[in-house]
Amino acid sequence: MVDVSEKSATERVAVAEGRVVMKKATLELILSGDAKKGDVLGTARIAGIMAAKRTSDLIPLCHPLALSKVTLDITPNAKLPGCVVRATVKVTGPTGVEMEALTAVSVACLTIYDMIKAVERGVRIEGIHLLAKTGGKSGDYVAGAASK
Repeated sequence: MVDVSEKSATERVAVAEGRVVMKKATLELILSGDAKKGDVLGTARIAGIMAAKRTSDLIPLCHPLALSKVTLDITPNAKLPGCVVRATVKVTGPTGVEMEALTAVSVACLTIYDMIKAVERGVRIEGIHLLAKTGGKSGDYVAGAASK
């Protein structure tokens, strides 16, 4: 692990996003609440939050962090069709929370897949990436913004 003992504890926030793309009928099944395994979006939301809290157990050399906030929003999108999954993770500490945000999105997307795979095997998980991060020595980052 990287030694972060000399770093200042600052407020750090990371936002990540991904998409789960499926057939329109599969999205309608999710939204109707009639999926065989139950509440797809609610279950995926809880799974993503739990995953953020356990990131250091999943990713080697990742520091265990006492997260102060994890939000996970899943927005159905008829144009995809599918769902947009976005996680925001916050901590006050010596290292960032990018991995926690990315893990939250990844596990939430995988949970959606797991809960609907019996209906549609062709579901795609796409575009998992860091949207933004604030705090820390390296400064702020916004995806798509011009580099310094």
